[in-house]
Amino acid sequence: MPRPHPPEFRQRAVEFARLREKPVAELASDLGISESCLRNWMAQADCDEGRRDDGLSTAERDELVKLRRELRVAKLENEILKRAAAYFASENVLPK
Repeated sequence: MPRPHPPEFRQRAVEFARLREKPVAELASDLGISESCLRNWMAQADCDEGRRDDGLSTAERDELVKLRRELRVAKLENEILKRAAAYFASENVLPK
């Protein structure tokens, strides 16, 4: 997977696209990225700046990733504790 472009590059590309001096497709090819990539960056920038309400901002997206990761760890820990409790409960019930 190619390395992501730096945030400064993305920001400048969005600024150039908003100037509308060139069509988005031509600007994207000049920058060496796909048209859909540039349009996605523009949509994300609009969400981050509050111009659009139909998507998650970058901060919200980062928080969502963090919370999903924490939930996955908590579920795993819970499953381990359930298995450990069942194991130790069976050890205490059976006669030796």
